Amino acid sequence: MMDASGTAREQAGGIGRLGLDELRALRRDAQEQEADLSYLRRLLHGRMDILRAELDRREVPLDDAAPVLLDVGALLDRLPAILADAPSSVRRPARHVTLGPPRSQQARTEADELMGDVQLADLAAHPTAELLAAVERLAEHEREVSGRRQLLQRTADDCSAEITRRYREGEARVDDLLTGG
Repeated sequence: MMDASGTAREQAGGIGRLGLDELRALRRDAQEQEADLSYLRRLLHGRMDILRAELDRREVPLDDAAPVLLDVGALLDRLPAILADAPSSVRRPARHVTLGPPRSQQARTEADELMGDVQLADLAAHPTAELLAAVERLAEHEREVSGRRQLLQRTADDCSAEITRRYREGEARVDDLLTGG
């Protein structure tokens, strides 16, 4: 398995020396790893959204009155809205990623470890400082995961571009692909 931090960049430089089967395997591996990281990012975002909603729930100022603690049930009732994806304000070319459970349990374990002592099932039992610290840990890790994911996307794109170039310039033939040769 490729290490997204360094070898993706190194392999991109030597991508022209790889055979078609190797290029396809490298692209497939990068895409699978990207899908795993996308799943992890979704877990991290979901946890951050829930923690932020709990922090918002704790202090809702009513005019100039003192903050009022809302009912914990209100948070549970709002979970579908909290976890819903809002349309993105950033316009980027679409990238198809099939999100499913990752190939390993590592993503869920990572997200759980970053929560520390804060458990989603009992947020009301934790002081605000613990929740804020958990949000910061999750956000920091999400930035690192996003960087790794971008390297994998670049590797997959570089492989696709090289495969396309070979077919366009006649170094590879569609007939070979169709006949398995």
